[in-house]
Formats: sequence, structure tokens, C-alpha cells
Amino acid sequence: MKMPVKRLVSISLLALACSGLQALAAADEKLKAAAEAAQPALIETLHDMVMIESGSGDVEGLSKMADFTEARLKALGAQTERRKTARGAGADMVIGTFEGSGRKRLMLIAHMDTVYQKGVLASQPYRVEGSRIYGPGIADDKGGIAVILRSLKILRQAGWRDYAGLTVSFNPDEEVGSIGSGEFIAELADQHDVVLSCEPTVAEPAAKYDSLLLGASGTATATMEVKGRAAHAGAAPQLGRNALIELAHQLLQTEDIAKSIPGTQLNWTTAQAGAVRNQIPEKAVAGADVRVTIADGVERLQAALDEKVKQKLIADTETTVKIEAGRPAFVAGDAGRALAREGQAIYAEIDRRLDLVEMTGGATDAGYANRDGKAAVVESFGLAGFGYHARDEYIDIGSIVPRLYLMTRLLTELGKK
Repeated sequence: MKMPVKRLVSISLLALACSGLQALAAADEKLKAAAEAAQPALIETLHDMVMIESGSGDVEGLSKMADFTEARLKALGAQTERRKTARGAGADMVIGTFEGSGRKRLMLIAHMDTVYQKGVLASQPYRVEGSRIYGPGIADDKGGIAVILRSLKILRQAGWRDYAGLTVSFNPDEEVGSIGSGEFIAELADQHDVVLSCEPTVAEPAAKYDSLLLGASGTATATMEVKGRAAHAGAAPQLGRNALIELAHQLLQTEDIAKSIPGTQLNWTTAQAGAVRNQIPEKAVAGADVRVTIADGVERLQAALDEKVKQKLIADTETTVKIEAGRPAFVAGDAGRALAREGQAIYAEIDRRLDLVEMTGGATDAGYANRDGKAAVVESFGLAGFGYHARDEYIDIGSIVPRLYLMTRLLTELGKK
């Protein structure tokens, strides 16, 4: 997830008032004070989690993260379950469930894995500089986990149980497409009325606002394979059919193909051909990152590619393209949008602006949670940060209290409905 937004809908407080959306009166001073008091403990939790390296393929590190989060959910009174992912590295999901006395069924989701390789802390250590705290995975998505755990602690101390059921799900493979957890997330989300997904929001440290996300691309992987004919590269190259050259031709003629299909994006990112220098390669393969925001995007892109690769540069070669669908796209429904507007009103209580981002090129588990449309889903309840999937990832300390207030206040409002 987490790429620059394509479209940003900025709604100012004045526009909020003009549209008839009323702020929910004055701030809840008890929740606000609790959020302020909780900031040091949340920072400590962030530190402890960042010091656990937990790349998507690091089963040992992910097991430590699962131990960490499960212990804290148990301390909050949850019944917990460890569920091994169906595919991939085989790490554990952590699921915590709470039973309350209200009517709504609420779900909170975040992920324990990061994109970083084992040993990254040696070159990118945890550190605090001014209003920023740096560390691999601190925003994406250990900040989201911290918001969930600390918000539930605040609400538990307040005696809040105004829900029929509350489920927390932390998965270990979001950064590789939730290949082993996505189906379970979708099934679990369908059993709830509301799902709040806690990926980070983009830090705007110079302004008193951040955002919630209403849409995120779905993902897919395209593989192009060219079959040619091997030959001696020095003595008889004319007898070969160079798969590498044909692959280059096909990549060039398909690089902009998604522009003809609004709601799709394709970028060729990997390639491999040949094994030795003195042989005409008989096989060449390329891979592409695919993003879709329309329901039939994969099918339409597949059809366009199949037609395009019929145009050969080298005779007697064969080119095929296969697209494998991954995480579904997330497009918030009416109930999700209404929920996001309620979040805006809550932010107005503490004199902050909350923007609604229509779409990002990244992909999140909100796509699985929203797949069947049974729950109201909104994304990006985590901390404000920047630099994820890169060097010097950080969170903005100034976002901690507002995001805790948003989460706790929204949950209490949901419990009243």
C-alpha cells in the first residue's frame, strides 16, 4: 500500500458546516485527556515493535510480533486465537475477540509484517528527531497496531462495552498481498457491521489535518513468456530465434496498453533471459505489477494483451501473457462514506481537518474486508507517517493524540447506534 494519492478531496471545516454536517458538539474531554495521557505508552509500544524485525518472510520475527500482540490483547480481556496462514511463509495471524453488551459488531484490522529484510535495524535504527520517530515499519503498519491496542486500553479503562462483538485481526502477510490471510479477512469482515482498517495516513506535519482513505487499487501480477529457438551465438546465430529480442519488442508495444482501459495500470518491472553468453536465448520472461480499480479490470487487460502480442517482431516465436489476480480493489460504499464523514465531524471537535482521499495506487486489506460489501469499511486509521517502503520511515508524533481520539470517539459513537 501507500503510494501517492491520485485524487484528494479536501473538505474544510467551513464546507462541512455549509453541507449540513454538524460537528458532534464539543470534544469529549475525558477521551481527549485519556488520549493525551496515553501518548508516552503508545510511543513505548512503537519502540518495542520496531525493535522486532518482522519482514513478510521472516517467520521467526513474525512469531515474536504475534507473541507481542497476543499478550497485549489478552491483557485487555480478549479471547485470542493464532491462525496459521494458508499460503506463503506460514506465519500466524493473531485474532482477538471481545464480547460486549451492545448491538453492533465491530472489527479492527492491521498487519504485523513489513517490507524490510532481516538486519535492517543496523542501517535504519529506531530514533527520535524532533517531532518524528523513525524506524522500519513504524508507520506501515506498527503505528496502526499501536493505535488499536492503546485505543482499546483507553476504552477498557472507561468501562466501554457498547458492542455485541469486537474483533481485532493482525495478519503477517499484507505486504505480499495477504496471500495466506486475505480470504479469512474477507470471511471475518462479512460477519461484522463495521471494519476500521489501520494503515497509515500521509503525514502533513505543517498543517492541522490528515486523512481517511475511501479507495485503494486491487492488485494482480502479469507474466509474459516468449519461446524462441536456441542456437550458437557465434557460429550460427541465424538459426536461432532470439527470445530476448522478441521480449523487448513485446514489452515496448505493451508498456502503455493500460492507458486504453481506464481503471487499470500495468508496469513491467522484472525480466530474465538466457543462461550463458554464447547462446541465442530460447526463453525470456518478464513480470509486471498490475493495479485495478474496476471490477473487470483484469479480464479487460488480459484480452488487450492477448491481442497485442500477436504482433511479432521475430517469426517463429511464441508470446503468452497470464495475469493472476491478487488483492481486490477497495471502493467504499455509502455506509463507509457516511462513516468517514462522521470521522470528519469528530476531528472538527478537536479543531482539526480530516480529508477524504478517494483513491490511492497502493493496495490494502480493506479490499478483502469490503469485497462482498456486507460491512461499512474505511481505511487509514493508523498514525500519520511517511517514507514507508523506503528509507527513513517515520511517524509524526503530533498525530498520536488526534488519531487515538478519532478511534476511541468513533467507536463509542458506533456503539450508540
